[in-house]
Amino acid sequence: MKNISLLGATGSIGQQTADVVRSHPDQFKIVALSAGKNIELVRTYIQEFEPKLVSVQTEEDYHVLKSEFSNRKDIEFMYGDEGLTAVAVFGQATILVNAVIGSVGLYPTLQAIKAKKDIAIANKETLVTAGHLVMSEAKKAGVRLLPVDSEHSAIFQALQGEKGKNIERLVITASGGSFRDRNREELKDVTVEEALNHPNWSMGAKITIDSASMMNKGLEVIEAHWLFDLPYDKIDVLLHKESIIHSMVEFHDSSVIAQLGTPDMRVPIQYALTYPDRIPLAGRKRLNLAEAGKLHFRDMDFTRYPCLQFAYKAGKMGGTMTTVLNAANEAAVSAFLSGKVTFLEIETLIEKALNQHSVIALPDLETIQEVDNMTRQYIESLVKDR
Repeated sequence: MKNISLLGATGSIGQQTADVVRSHPDQFKIVALSAGKNIELVRTYIQEFEPKLVSVQTEEDYHVLKSEFSNRKDIEFMYGDEGLTAVAVFGQATILVNAVIGSVGLYPTLQAIKAKKDIAIANKETLVTAGHLVMSEAKKAGVRLLPVDSEHSAIFQALQGEKGKNIERLVITASGGSFRDRNREELKDVTVEEALNHPNWSMGAKITIDSASMMNKGLEVIEAHWLFDLPYDKIDVLLHKESIIHSMVEFHDSSVIAQLGTPDMRVPIQYALTYPDRIPLAGRKRLNLAEAGKLHFRDMDFTRYPCLQFAYKAGKMGGTMTTVLNAANEAAVSAFLSGKVTFLEIETLIEKALNQHSVIALPDLETIQEVDNMTRQYIESLVKDR
C-alpha cells in the first residue's frame, strides 16, 4: 500500500489521480489532500477516501468543513499556505503528488523534499521558478522527482536502461493547442471560451490557455532542462497535432525512442505512482495505429508562437528570469480569463516584464519570492492602466 499526499486534489490532475487511486484501492490510499474552492468535491473525497488531513484555501471553507464533519475526530482540517505545507510533509504519506497550478507549489515541494518524500510532480512552475533550488535539495535529500507531465513522463520512460551521456537531444511534442489552425491575424478577437476548447486533452483553465499560447511548452522545455540535466540547445519542440507520440529521445547513434499512447493523463500519473513497476489501467483506450492512420508533424514556428521563444531565452539567461517569465504569465493569463486583456496581449505583457527585469543569478528562496511578487504587481499595474 502506497500512502499519498495530494496537493490540488480538486483540479484536473488531482481528479485523475483520484481516479487512479479509485481503480486500485489495494495499491494506493490518499491520506492527506489539499484543495481550492471546490468544497463539494472535497466533501465527496472525505467520504470516499477518508483522509487523515484535509486543507482548503480559505478560512471560511475550513470552518464549514470542520463543522460539517465535527463527528470525525480522526480528520484534521487546516487552510491556507500552512495547510498546504502540512499536507506536503504529512508523516503517514510515502509519496507527494504535487498537482497544484502555479508557483504556490514551490514552498510545499521544498519542505516535502526536506521531509524526504518522493514527489510525483505535475506542478511544472515549481521547477521553472526555482529549478536550481529544487534539484539541489532533492539530490541532497536523496529523493526522487517523478515526472507526471505526459511529455516528461514519456522522456523518463524512454530513458529507462539508458545512459544520459548517450543522449543527442530531447524532442518534446506539442499539439498546438486550441488555435493551432489559426494565423496571428485570426487571434485578435478570440474569446476565452474558444481558448479553453482544447482539441485533445482535458485540462484545467490555466494550462489550457498556456497550451494555446505555447507557453505551456516553453515551461516544459525549462522543466526538461532541470529534470534531465540537458542544455537548452539539446531540447527541441515539434508540432504533432494527434498527441499520440508524447515525446522522443534521440541518441548519439541516431536511434530514436518514443513513448506513444492515446491522450490520457492517468497513464503518466499511474506510472509515477508505481515506478519502476507497471500495473493495469482500467477503462484505458488502447492505441490503435491502424485506426489513427496517419501522424502529422511540423517544425515549430517561433514567430507564430513568441511565448515559446520567451521561454527559451529566459531559460538560457537563467537566474530570476524564469521566475519573471512564470509570474508574468500567470498574472497575464488570469487577466485574460477575467476578460481584462485580449489573448494576444498575454504575450505583450510577458515580454514587457522580461524586458524590464535585471536578472539575478542563483537566487535564494526569499529573492525568488520577492521577484515573483514584484512581477505580478507589475503586470497588474499594466492591466490596470490600460
